[in-house]
Amino acid sequence: MSIVLKDRSWNRLAVLGLDGLPLDLAVRLGKTLPNLGRIVAEATSVDAEIPELSPVNWTSMFTGEGPEGHGVFGFARFDPDTYESVPVNVEAVTCPTIFDRLGESGLVSRVINLPNTFPARPVRGMLVAGFVAEELQRAVHPPFLAAKLHEAGYEIEPETSDATRNPGALLKRLHRSLRHRKTALDMLWPDLGWDLFVFVLTETDRLFHFLFTAVTDELHPLHNQCMDFLRDWDDLLGDFLDRFEALPGPKRLMVLADHGFTELKTEVCLNTWLSKHGLMSLDFPPESEWDSSKISSQSKAFALDPGRIYLHRRSRFSRGSLRDTDADRLALEIKTGLEGLTHEGERVMERVFTGAELYTGPMRKRAPDLVCLARPGYDLKAKFGRTEVFGFHGRTGAHTMRGAIWYDSHGSRPARMRDVGKEILKHFNLGTE
Repeated sequence: MSIVLKDRSWNRLAVLGLDGLPLDLAVRLGKTLPNLGRIVAEATSVDAEIPELSPVNWTSMFTGEGPEGHGVFGFARFDPDTYESVPVNVEAVTCPTIFDRLGESGLVSRVINLPNTFPARPVRGMLVAGFVAEELQRAVHPPFLAAKLHEAGYEIEPETSDATRNPGALLKRLHRSLRHRKTALDMLWPDLGWDLFVFVLTETDRLFHFLFTAVTDELHPLHNQCMDFLRDWDDLLGDFLDRFEALPGPKRLMVLADHGFTELKTEVCLNTWLSKHGLMSLDFPPESEWDSSKISSQSKAFALDPGRIYLHRRSRFSRGSLRDTDADRLALEIKTGLEGLTHEGERVMERVFTGAELYTGPMRKRAPDLVCLARPGYDLKAKFGRTEVFGFHGRTGAHTMRGAIWYDSHGSRPARMRDVGKEILKHFNLGTE
């Protein structure tokens, strides 16, 4: 039976996002972190979309579509005329979001720290964008939230550029980031004037990238400091769960991660592999490892983050030289070569997909020709200017496609992230075709 508040009925759904949290590690940590333990007791797992990146997967969640439907295929958008790459943001999203659809039905959303929602679009409700958000003023809707959050000292994202050489500073910033998330939660939750509340904590992803082994190895010199941070994180989980339990019914809780995590075996740079096979070259030295603008017209293929490979087709790229028939043939050769790639006697790739195998939707024209899915522990990169295929560059953890934590108080079992978005819409009787 619904309650009536302000002359309307409510059937609230609260969504807690725990970026990068794998179920197996959550079960282990849940033995000592009591609030996480409340979740893992009945948790299962959900698969990430491929590639297993935050922008791809959170966008799939908040649209109910895969990359071929929403248009986000990786961390960066690539201009086929200038060859410039820029970080992806919500402007690349080509389909309605779940917040758009709820708003059209008169339902209110409140959203905090959801990746790939910058610059903030108008929604029926309130939104504080997450990674990658460039400035607070354009990261919020309605605009008045910016002044309130600024006054409270809110920061969008903790700095990680020096995390390798100064992990202690990273941990301090992550503690501070939790306080900022609670500040936003305290602002947006209390009046209960919402139907959907989405609260995402991305701090675990940052921790696991740089200090995964410090979390899992009790003998690591930074283990206790990592656990101190995770206890603070667990306290914030408890705050959110207590708020949910205090809600009048009917109500529903979902807890999810966008991808799993595991210990890093090695990074794998696909552009270096392509270069060593005579398939990719640069006209000039890149200004940074992200600088794709120097790709030569002689290149037959190139990779973009993390495992997207594009054949240099003349029909698609301004400097492209490959005919489509030649590109299709080369794609199969690259697929075979990468599926045979080994590191210290172990196969690196679980599978290399063709774009046609993964993508059939309206944004198929943006899709890569090949998408690589690495085996757990192999972290695919698409850097420009690296000289070695394999190596370590300051990180100790890597994303995985499988094993992300999932919990639903109503017992649903989505197969992958786009199905989470569909389940949210279904809760509000807005099912997709």
